[in-house]
Amino acid sequence: MNAVVNGIWTNLPVLQVVIPLLGALLVGFLRRAPLAFAITLAVSWVLPFIAGALLTQVLTGGPISYHIGGWAPPWGIEYRVDALNGFVLLLVSVVGAVTMPYALRSIAREIDEDKRAWFYCMYLLCVSGLLGIAVTGDAFNAFVFLEISSLSSYVLIALGRDRRALLAAFQYLVMGTIGATFYIIGVGLLYLLTGTLNMVDIAARLAPAMVAHSPAVYAALAFITVGISLKLALFPLHAWLPNAYAYAPSWATAFLAATATKVAIYLLIRYYFSIFGIAIDLDALPVNDIIIVLSVAAMFIASLVAVFESDLKRMLAYSSVAQIGYITLGIGIANQAGLTGGLVHIVNHALMKAALFLAVGAVFYRIGTVRLSELAGIGRKMPLTMTAFTVAGFGLLGTPGTSGFISKWYLAIGALDKGWWVLVFLIVASSLIAVVYIGRVLEVIWLREPGPAVAQASDPPLSMLLPMLLLAAATIYFGINTEWTAGIADTAAKALIGGLR
Repeated sequence: MNAVVNGIWTNLPVLQVVIPLLGALLVGFLRRAPLAFAITLAVSWVLPFIAGALLTQVLTGGPISYHIGGWAPPWGIEYRVDALNGFVLLLVSVVGAVTMPYALRSIAREIDEDKRAWFYCMYLLCVSGLLGIAVTGDAFNAFVFLEISSLSSYVLIALGRDRRALLAAFQYLVMGTIGATFYIIGVGLLYLLTGTLNMVDIAARLAPAMVAHSPAVYAALAFITVGISLKLALFPLHAWLPNAYAYAPSWATAFLAATATKVAIYLLIRYYFSIFGIAIDLDALPVNDIIIVLSVAAMFIASLVAVFESDLKRMLAYSSVAQIGYITLGIGIANQAGLTGGLVHIVNHALMKAALFLAVGAVFYRIGTVRLSELAGIGRKMPLTMTAFTVAGFGLLGTPGTSGFISKWYLAIGALDKGWWVLVFLIVASSLIAVVYIGRVLEVIWLREPGPAVAQASDPPLSMLLPMLLLAAATIYFGINTEWTAGIADTAAKALIGGLR
């Protein structure tokens, strides 16, 4: 018995990826919607325990190196877990586990019965891909998992009943393919320079001066940056995101908004701080300045577009583009406080945006529309749902007492540490734009008399209601107790900044 337990414990890094992958194969073969959901739910509830165990090991004993097939790196593929990707593994796993009960009724409402098993199969493939990106220490392996998660995401979006979902999925496919091509070209350049695909080994072999200052290194940096930026929807490479989020099934939108772009951001951080930042002086390049400019543009332009959106899903989609800007702003500031703010906002935004999209999905479940003009007074008919929306909305604004405030506080401290007072002003000013579009929604749903469209509305079943209430509660909890968010983010940021050249 002890041998079995020890074997499981030793193989946790690979089990994190293999379990959802095997679950996807099983669901694909069975093709029965009720059984598919049961398997998916079981897998989703197992994954957070694995991720939590890995993160606990890392925080107490340091990074974990797992050699696939017993082949030592750099010859074999290495799965490597540290505070940064342990943080991301836990986020993806928890979001999937918390939101999965919501999927049963939501998917039954929005997807034809003969397609539901395929939906769950694609979800498990997507989870396997996202977790694989986070856990792998191999650059090409990351590309493989990136494509697994992307291809399954295209299908999740295309399964929406609105015919525009197919166009949205196709747009995402085109942009995603371009991004993947740029990424693999960059990886190819690194392989030509170093002769290895192991990320730790790449960083070590790039360190010599003659290699670090090769034009190919800068070309690889450019290709990888653009490729991953397409995946994470960094402004102005975000064109695929609004339609993808607007026309995908409601639960798929919530899951992808909370996880997919966050994992891509993790990959960008990994390359910047653990590979290129060790080999070359990033401060000597205009990279950080470009990221800051694009981040600020996202914070303002996407927020302004959200103000004029009448469809709640599209409004929240543009809001996501703006919030991604806050995360990448922390990367651009590139000091410990700023990077901590960016990392902690990965988690905080995931929780808030998942709650918001789930609330909007519950509205669609009850009345079949999410157009703001038809939602007058719905807060009186769906009080618990709209309370969750309101709490998460206040978090999005960065209201004190919510997790969103913690993120922006660290970003502001990071900017002040560099003497960038103007950037602090821009962070506050962009948050005020969010007040406009969130406030506009709150005025309609709470202060107006209920219209005929919402006359028969009521809160959704408990399986849909509980996940959004838990996420809304987490928005408040992590605004008060920051040990498990800002604390771990600060540990990861310290390690990343400490390794820079």
